Amino acid sequence: MILISQYNIVISKIKEIKEVLIDGKRSWSQKRSSDWPSVRQAHLKENPTCAACGGESGVEVHHIKPFHLAPELELDPKNLVSLCESKKYGVNCHLFFGHLGNYQVENPHVLEDVKRCKKRFSERKEQLKN
Repeated sequence: MILISQYNIVISKIKEIKEVLIDGKRSWSQKRSSDWPSVRQAHLKENPTCAACGGESGVEVHHIKPFHLAPELELDPKNLVSLCESKKYGVNCHLFFGHLGNYQVENPHVLEDVKRCKKRFSERKEQLKN
């Protein structure tokens, strides 16, 4: 059990380093709430697929209002949406819809955009069936 716990801590630190150094999603000064992992897990349990394409792999929890701009909304379920990075239809939904192609950009219309996209994907699937 201790090894699993230590493994989870290491994975968490690797993700934090990736977010800061590679993705540019946040700075070192912003610390996540200790409740974030359980809130994230609960959100993914309730919303396990990508809100845009329905993808089931590489799903991330995206903050509609970014954590670095509104840390008080970090744990608010209304501020969260599931978006994948799996490129199911050739698109990284988290990057494209959540950040308009740049992780340092906020998309205040992410919910409307994913709703419109999901509708188009559904329509396209129906067209392909016929």
